[in-house]
Amino acid sequence: MRIRELGIGGAFLVEPKIFPDSRGMFLEVFKQPAFAEAVGHPLNVAQVNCSVSVRGTIRGLHAIHLPGQARYVSCPAGAIRDIVVDIRQGSPTYGQHVAVELSEDNRHALYLAEGLAHGFAPLSDQATVFYLCSATWSPENSYEINPLDPDLDLPWPRDREPVLSDKDRAAPSFKEAERLGILPSYADCQARYAELAAAANGATR
Repeated sequence: MRIRELGIGGAFLVEPKIFPDSRGMFLEVFKQPAFAEAVGHPLNVAQVNCSVSVRGTIRGLHAIHLPGQARYVSCPAGAIRDIVVDIRQGSPTYGQHVAVELSEDNRHALYLAEGLAHGFAPLSDQATVFYLCSATWSPENSYEINPLDPDLDLPWPRDREPVLSDKDRAAPSFKEAERLGILPSYADCQARYAELAAAANGATR
């Protein structure tokens, strides 16, 4: 299993080793020791979500107020483009994004640390997505940023009219979210990551 950090700190692409044979294939979807070594702390799984989306759907951009909810995202059926946006004020990559393809063919997964926003869109007629979440979801702690914000200019599929939830379509733009004061600071996020690493180190002593 290869785990590498992407162009935004706290976003990691997980590339498992696939073992095909005459019966099909086998792979390790998640491996705690490899994950903790790459990220600096283990992933505490408190909730597992599943969504099924048709082509044209955009889900996101979604984020959680600190201490937040880290997410480990995979696509076991179909294919998606997942886009991570750095919304941490003061970050060296503030306002930038990275996009990755997760699919039933490559079996890649994406880890997003607390403080990052993300969304995804199917590249296939239908896609199933699983999320391992470090905390349970609570509506009062979640917020959205409009995925079609022209200032962000995110690389969503352009082959059909996007289908969004009412909440995502009405979400503020990135600059509006900044003015509303709902975005996390990079310093607070770094402190949160250090806290998780310190707790992991203390548990192993």
